[in-house]
Amino acid sequence: MKIRNLDLTRNPINVEHQQFGLPPVEEPVSHPGAHPLLKASVWFIIAVLIALVLFLTSRFFISNHWFGGWKIIGETVSGRLFWTAVMVGFLAQVVDGALGMAYGVTATTFLLATGATPGAASASVHIAEIFTTGVSGISHVKFGNVNKELFIRLLVPGILGGILGAVLVTQIDGAVFKPYISTYLLLLGIYILSKAFRPLRLRKGSPRHVGKLALFGGFVDAAGGGGWGPVVTSTLVSSGNDPRTTIGSVNFAEFFLTLAGATVFTLLMETNTWSIIVGLVFGGLFAAPFAAVLCKKLHARTLLIMVGTLIVIMSSYNLYRALA
Repeated sequence: MKIRNLDLTRNPINVEHQQFGLPPVEEPVSHPGAHPLLKASVWFIIAVLIALVLFLTSRFFISNHWFGGWKIIGETVSGRLFWTAVMVGFLAQVVDGALGMAYGVTATTFLLATGATPGAASASVHIAEIFTTGVSGISHVKFGNVNKELFIRLLVPGILGGILGAVLVTQIDGAVFKPYISTYLLLLGIYILSKAFRPLRLRKGSPRHVGKLALFGGFVDAAGGGGWGPVVTSTLVSSGNDPRTTIGSVNFAEFFLTLAGATVFTLLMETNTWSIIVGLVFGGLFAAPFAAVLCKKLHARTLLIMVGTLIVIMSSYNLYRALA
């Protein structure tokens, strides 16, 4: 007989269990963030973020002889491209904060509309997402929203899919690939829109084919500039997984596949879109309060309709321009 390490406190999970006549949960279930693997992953994320900020800052100023770096910063801040990226980053983060997904889809769709190539758009979004997914992942671990088993099942296939998608989009000419990416984003917009009009059908049992789903989600996320959340989170929740731990686990795993994809983009293509990257990060910093307001003021169905319609319209426009 297994000796269970019960959590006898009045935490929300135990309160819910009490309502259904279920016994208290084990400590690792109610406080999954205490698991050594998740602790190590959190410290890894913190180390990566600190190292990345120091590396990028020092590389930028050293390569531009310090004073030249400040001049470039001034030119960037006064440029139209930077503020366009700020607006896109702000809007994408508001959408992601309110719905829990669709940052990459929203940002990539708008960047393609400004004339960016699929490779440049996806690379910019993924490098910027290193910071947003890192902070988001740490928060989910801290609040006990990560299921260790699900996180492990998502991790390696998601990273492999992200690497394959990043390699594909960097090896194909942007003008040739743009219609396909616009079509993919259009279909993803329709998928998001359809979620507002169809009931959620939960299926009992442990979700199957998680590895294949993560591989596909990571691939389309890197190749198309977004889709990890809409594809993986939506599928897992509809298969019967607990929404809270599913969202937390998927978001936590997203940092690692984003890091892998961004590394491939940096190695295989000329990353000269730093004004876009900084703008995306800068715009996203101020989006959280507005996302919270949207969640309070608008129903989730209304948000899904708004976001899905916006992505469909923008993707249709991008597809028309690519084929014209």
